[in-house]
Amino acid sequence: MKILVPVKRVVDYNVKIRVKPDGSGVDLANVKMSMNPFDEIAVEEALRLKEAGKATEVVAVSIGPAQAQETLRTALAMGADRGILVQVDGTVEPLAVAKILKGIVAEEAPGLVVLGKQAIDDDCNQTGQMLAALLGWPQGTFASKVALAEGTVDVTREVDGGLQTVSLKLPAIVTTDLRLNEPRYASLPNIMKAKKKPLDVKSPADYGVDVTPRLTVVKTAEPKGRTAGVKVASVADLVMKLKTEAGVL
Repeated sequence: MKILVPVKRVVDYNVKIRVKPDGSGVDLANVKMSMNPFDEIAVEEALRLKEAGKATEVVAVSIGPAQAQETLRTALAMGADRGILVQVDGTVEPLAVAKILKGIVAEEAPGLVVLGKQAIDDDCNQTGQMLAALLGWPQGTFASKVALAEGTVDVTREVDGGLQTVSLKLPAIVTTDLRLNEPRYASLPNIMKAKKKPLDVKSPADYGVDVTPRLTVVKTAEPKGRTAGVKVASVADLVMKLKTEAGVL
C-alpha cells in the first residue's frame, strides 16, 4: 500500500512572528522556515506504518514556492521514498490545496493519506476535511492513535469529551494530532541520501486547478499585550470584577 503525506513549509515554531509595518501580513524576510510540526508527525506515522510492513511506499507532497523543496528533502531525509512539489508562488488557500491533492491522489492511487490536522501559520484546519469531501473518502481527524488492519484503519480521535475511536474502510484520510507520536530526527547519512531521491516538480495547471485566492486579507495586527493582574480581597470582589471589568459573567 502507498501512503501519501502532504507537508507544508511554514515559519519555524520557535520564531517570534513579526507583523509588517503596513499591516498587510506577516514579515517573512530572513525568517527561518521549516516543516509544519503536525506534518512532521504525519510523516513519522507513515514511516512507522511502512517499517511495520503495513505500507510499501511513502510519498511526500508539498504545494508552495520553490523553496518548499527543502521541506520535501527533510521528509525524504526522515525516510520518505520520493517527493512531489506543486510549485505555486503566493498564498494557496485550503480548497485549492485540497483540489490539487485530489489530482495527485488520482495519479498516485494511495491507500491512505496522512496529513497534519492544521498548519501553524493560518490554523485553518480545513484541508484534510475538504480533501475527504472531494474524494468521497472516510476521514479520521485529530488522530492520537492509528491502527492499520486489512482493508480498514482504526483511528482514535481527540474530542472535547475525551477519546473516540472510529473504524474506516480504506482508502481513507487521517489528520494527525500532537500526541500521535514523536517525530524522528534525520541523520546526516539520510540527509545526504535524500539529495539523490526523486523529486518531481509540477504546477497547478497540471491538475486543472485555479489557485487564485478567494479571500482578501484586510488587516494583520499583533495581539494586545496582557495587563498585569491584581489581587482581590474576597470572592465577592472577584465576582464583581469579573462582571464589571472582565465582562465574563
